[in-house]
Amino acid sequence: MHITILYRGSLISCNYGCEYCPFAKRQQTAAELAIDKQSLERFVNWVAENSQHQFSILFTPWGEALIQKWYQQALIKLTQMFHVNKAAIQTNLSCNLDWVEECNKERLALWATFHPEWVSRQSFLNRCLELDKRNVRFSAGVVGFPQFKDEIAALRRELPKHIYLWINAVKRELPNLSDEDRNFFESIDPLFHLNTQHYTSFGHQCRAGKSAISVDGDGTMRRCHFIKELIGNIYDLNWSDNLCDRSCINQTCHCHIGYVHLEYLELEKVFGSGILERIPINFQPLK
Repeated sequence: MHITILYRGSLISCNYGCEYCPFAKRQQTAAELAIDKQSLERFVNWVAENSQHQFSILFTPWGEALIQKWYQQALIKLTQMFHVNKAAIQTNLSCNLDWVEECNKERLALWATFHPEWVSRQSFLNRCLELDKRNVRFSAGVVGFPQFKDEIAALRRELPKHIYLWINAVKRELPNLSDEDRNFFESIDPLFHLNTQHYTSFGHQCRAGKSAISVDGDGTMRRCHFIKELIGNIYDLNWSDNLCDRSCINQTCHCHIGYVHLEYLELEKVFGSGILERIPINFQPLK
């Protein structure tokens, strides 16, 4: 059985302070970070012990994880496991990147977000160029605030043309988004329109809870990050017995890490094996 896991431990600290993020510039105590480290190491050991399954894993931390050594070590270990197809992580790319050389790069992927209000474009671009030089698979992106258009346009010009640059739609601002701004975002990201929708999900079949699950630091399983209902714990002996066909109980789904698993959208045809790191199959480099 192939299982996609979205892992989100207790890490909620970040080195950036984006005003729209509730975890911006939050610091945790050494004791709190130690709990997160212990939980992550337990999870990695669990993956190693369950080699009868194939796994694809995306870390979706509330804070910035890669500035913590234990997340780097987790990716190193996971990418070396024969039954892990992919280990990916969402990151602001502010960490040193030497650790990627210890990974199996065929199984490593990064989802990197540019925050123009907290880091210079040149600094972020340098990290992207370094990843590309090191042959690490990654996507880059930015939250679609119109005030960042100049920075976004410049980043697109300066990134290698084969690197996909996605734009996250700010859903609450969409009604006020001008046609000019919308056209601009679509010129940068040809898939921008996919992220502007609140997809009808209630009653629709979803891979969440069947072949994709959300797991927290205690091992608690949920079908996805957006439904609080518990469906078991990975540290229970018969945890996989809880995986089954499920239809969504939410009215809509509007986040990429959620709606990509809605079966009727067939977005695996768009993203293929790049669905976790948000890289489409047939991305056409800009001319």
